Amino acid sequence: MQAFGKLDILVSNAAHQNRKKSLDEVTDAEFDDTFKTNVYAYFRLARAALRHMKAGSSIIATSSVTGLLGAKGLPDYSATKGAINAFTKTLAQELVDRGIRVNAVAPGPVWTPLNAADAGTPPEKVAEHGSNVPMGRPAQPEEVAPAYVFLASNADSSYITGTVLPLLGGETAGA
Repeated sequence: MQAFGKLDILVSNAAHQNRKKSLDEVTDAEFDDTFKTNVYAYFRLARAALRHMKAGSSIIATSSVTGLLGAKGLPDYSATKGAINAFTKTLAQELVDRGIRVNAVAPGPVWTPLNAADAGTPPEKVAEHGSNVPMGRPAQPEEVAPAYVFLASNADSSYITGTVLPLLGGETAGA
């Protein structure tokens, strides 16, 4: 705000996950940490940003295929991504009259530092990350980034709000 005097785009992209063998292994503290990082951060960022956003602005959240389909071993993470999808759709409805668009990108497997940081995934499993999608590999961040640029651009997506855009490497699950 100090440098440019306005805020046009907010991208909420923080995430925390740790795979567990069963729901019994998810502690209350872990559940809280996952929701605070993945959902509370998005809520707080959006609330703060909206004080400065005008018509033509865009909010984009990072969701996940787990928010669409769930994922064995990631009950808390999957729940947060489902919450992000619902919050995105609700916020889009609330802000449409203000001309502010709200969308989410829901990638399948993407090769990011989150994969190696997941304490519940052994290195040999990390090495196989994304091999189960039809394309046989995880996306690289530069393959996902254009979706954010598209949703941020009024020239390209001015009629799109409340959408969860799946990027699933050949899977056909819808939002």
